[in-house]
Amino acid sequence: MDYTAKYITDDIKLSCYEDKFFKSDISFDQHMLIWFISGETKIVQAEGTYIFKAGDIFLIPRNQLATIINYPKDGLPHKTVVMHLSETRLRDFYSGMNINPDASLAQKIRHYSKHPLLESCLSSLVPYFEMSDIPETIASLKITEAISILRAIDASVDNVLANFEEPGKIDLVNYMEKNFMFNMPMEKFGYLTGRSLTTFKRDFKKAFNSTPQRWLTQKRLELAHYQFVEKKMKPVDVCYEVGFENLSHFSFAFKSFFGYTPTQLLEQTTRS
Repeated sequence: MDYTAKYITDDIKLSCYEDKFFKSDISFDQHMLIWFISGETKIVQAEGTYIFKAGDIFLIPRNQLATIINYPKDGLPHKTVVMHLSETRLRDFYSGMNINPDASLAQKIRHYSKHPLLESCLSSLVPYFEMSDIPETIASLKITEAISILRAIDASVDNVLANFEEPGKIDLVNYMEKNFMFNMPMEKFGYLTGRSLTTFKRDFKKAFNSTPQRWLTQKRLELAHYQFVEKKMKPVDVCYEVGFENLSHFSFAFKSFFGYTPTQLLEQTTRS
């Protein structure tokens, strides 16, 4: 993977992928505001799939599981300006304000398609990536400007940005049934469900009568089978969207579980 990144500060970077694609299962610790210069991104979450292209701007809330696949497009690399909206900076911004965010609202990706105010703010950062010794105050002002614009154009964004609660203990069965396709460390699943690793494994065994890894593998393979039969998806697309990192490992696991390869299944469903 040919990846480069240029930083103004730790919170603002220009990210560039030159390869065919880059895939990652992630849960961001901070909110991320992203502006696309070129390329394409597919973001798969439990509630749906998003496609973002050049000119798009979107906000990814923290602690939300997602599979992110970045592609070059039209002969251009996948290039984005990424701004982290950290808890420390947001607490400072909201200090003194009487804001009571509704934590019950779904923390979904927010899309601001080519909004002129946000686009102007983020595009103005590009020249700084070619400079050195940018004063911290300049970067801080640009982040404050971006937060102020988000609040001006999205009346409900305070429910995301001003919500500083950590994940509490939630229903394990419901959460795992919705998020099993994301290839996260068990510690992260524990954190996002409000549990220590030990408590997560204990509660998981009680709920599913299985180890997390065995249950996750079975659920991912069953989802893959459904996507082959019902959606006629390609093995490479299914592999990455159901939580596997390697196509050959996915094909081996699929055949071991079902007794036939993804290609054999697709050929069978095509004939029938």
